[in-house]
Amino acid sequence: MQFRTRAIHVGQEHDRATGAIVPPIHVASTFVQPDASMTAPYDYARTASPTRAGFEATLAALDNGTRALAFASGMAATHCATQILRPGDRIVTGTDIYGGTWRLFNKLLADRGIAITSVDTSDTANVAAAMGPDVRLVWIESPGNPLLSITDIAACAEIAHAAGALLACDATIATPALTRPLDHGADIVMHSATKSIGGHSDLLGGALVVRDADLGTRLHWLQNATGGVMGPFESFLCSRGLKTLELRVHAQSDTALRLAGWLLGHPRVKAVRYPGLPGHAGHAIACRQMEGGFGSLMSFELDGDVTAARRVVESTRIFQLAVSLGAAESLIELPAVMSHGSYEPAARRAVGIADGLIRLAVGLEAFEDLREDLAAALA
Repeated sequence: MQFRTRAIHVGQEHDRATGAIVPPIHVASTFVQPDASMTAPYDYARTASPTRAGFEATLAALDNGTRALAFASGMAATHCATQILRPGDRIVTGTDIYGGTWRLFNKLLADRGIAITSVDTSDTANVAAAMGPDVRLVWIESPGNPLLSITDIAACAEIAHAAGALLACDATIATPALTRPLDHGADIVMHSATKSIGGHSDLLGGALVVRDADLGTRLHWLQNATGGVMGPFESFLCSRGLKTLELRVHAQSDTALRLAGWLLGHPRVKAVRYPGLPGHAGHAIACRQMEGGFGSLMSFELDGDVTAARRVVESTRIFQLAVSLGAAESLIELPAVMSHGSYEPAARRAVGIADGLIRLAVGLEAFEDLREDLAAALA
């Protein structure tokens, strides 16, 4: 089956008891056992739940993985992946990553004996140079957030595996509709389901998807032990979101590319960061590992100071001033003080996140309306 067909049918079979075309939401916290052996598929909702299992089955099929695990948030999913590490281990990660991930790595894990090495992963020579016998996990994000850098997933997988490390890829921006990192050699894929998978700004969730069944079992044990699981209603909403994921992401990508081209020619804009532009440093790699578009996220810098940038983000009417991405509504924000405010200012500027950088999350509105909204704000 093709991607959009799997998104509708895998894990979402009709209810055989009633014939309902949409599987019911199972809100039960505990499940009656046929005997005391505890071998039934469901016993307690923290361990497994039918509605969550349906969403996990769909997502695993879309990412070409053997198993998916759904969490209460993207950060809960990321944290679970890092719990396979022990004090003395090291993570090699990117500099263009989500602010919450940066905070987890540098403010929490680093204080618990996990060393962190951050490099520009868009140049895989940096990744290779950072490897060592203590590296157990390489964590990349492609496209990166908020600078939209592109990292070669296959090359990083080769480097990580040669050193005996796992490769994890945050594919929240790309979604499985555009990139399937497991096909390029990654061991773990992380999605913030809050974003494009849910797609409607009405849920919080995250997920891990793996190729190796044994790794999936190990991560499920950690998930069950720590308890940060996705609830049944959020699982239902994620399953519903997956049914239209490809259509939404492709439409948003088309609009984002048109807006990026328009911004590139605007006299007040000095730089546009979007991997769909031929002038983007990672465009060739993006064409190789993304299909159907380049995502809904972009950023740009004004030919002006942070005050001018703040004036722009506070002046739009259709683009709403808020963090997040991947939803029907278009959003605008200043990463330096909003989505990436958890970075230390010096660290943020050192990796290229300027104080006046503006990030756009393109929604499903008409291109012409979004263009006119930006034109008015830039004026």
